[in-house]
Amino acid sequence: MKLTAQEEYGLRCMLQVARLQANGPVPISVIAQSEGIGVEYAAKLMRILRQEGLVTARRGAQGGYLLANPPDEVTVLDVLGALDKPLYTEAFCTGHAGQQASCVHSSTGCSIRVLWQWIGASLQRTLKRVTLADLLGGPLPVHASLAQHPTPQTGVTG
Repeated sequence: MKLTAQEEYGLRCMLQVARLQANGPVPISVIAQSEGIGVEYAAKLMRILRQEGLVTARRGAQGGYLLANPPDEVTVLDVLGALDKPLYTEAFCTGHAGQQASCVHSSTGCSIRVLWQWIGASLQRTLKRVTLADLLGGPLPVHASLAQHPTPQTGVTG
């Protein structure tokens, strides 16, 4: 799996806001400096997150960003979903048709598509369980519910 820079830095910016908002709205300059990115790029990310309802913005000399919900109510899936498309969508296969107009496996069934669907669903379930508060709390514990997912075809857990 490969996260886009937008997802990585957007999640990091959200963590900075969650970490620093106790002192009031977090200025964009503080977010940018804390993550070592440009103010323009941080502003772009925060604008997306605001439009998606994950943060609120206050204008003025004491302005900045605040989480729209408590950190324990904001999941990693919420943040990544706001910043980019899901890892796997049904349209994924149309982009991998080779030299054909459509995938040669469309009518016969595709064992690889099942794999991507399973990985995408597993990833979404996991990211939906991890919140900003969890990330701020240090290393994530291995939860039995995260480690026990059925394998794609056998139904065996592990």
